[in-house]
Amino acid sequence: MTTLKALRETKGFTLIELLVVVAIIGILAAIAIPQFTAYRQRGFDARANSDLRNAATGEEAYYATFQVYKTDSKTGPGTMSLLPGVSVSDTVTVSMTAATGSFTGTAKSTGGTKTFSWNSANGGMQ
Repeated sequence: MTTLKALRETKGFTLIELLVVVAIIGILAAIAIPQFTAYRQRGFDARANSDLRNAATGEEAYYATFQVYKTDSKTGPGTMSLLPGVSVSDTVTVSMTAATGSFTGTAKSTGGTKTFSWNSANGGMQ
């Protein structure tokens, strides 16, 4: 038979100690996972914002060359067909609409929560 002194000298963790560690890890995960989701959505929104700004710059470059704005849209990866050099990210839809002397544009990412708008007549990003 083992004595009480021998049981106290054994090394290792008790079940209670292991359960406390698992509970702490669970609490930390419950805090971190929603934050990660929010960071990911903000990243998708930033990508859509950037793509819209690039498309607006492409519109202005096109206007500087041809004195007219172009209507163009693109969903997914690749270059916009009528605005050379303007790339669109894989989860973003960008739509540019020309008017006389101005243009408007919108961009939305499939993973984001915001739709961004650009109006050249009102100073840019809305």
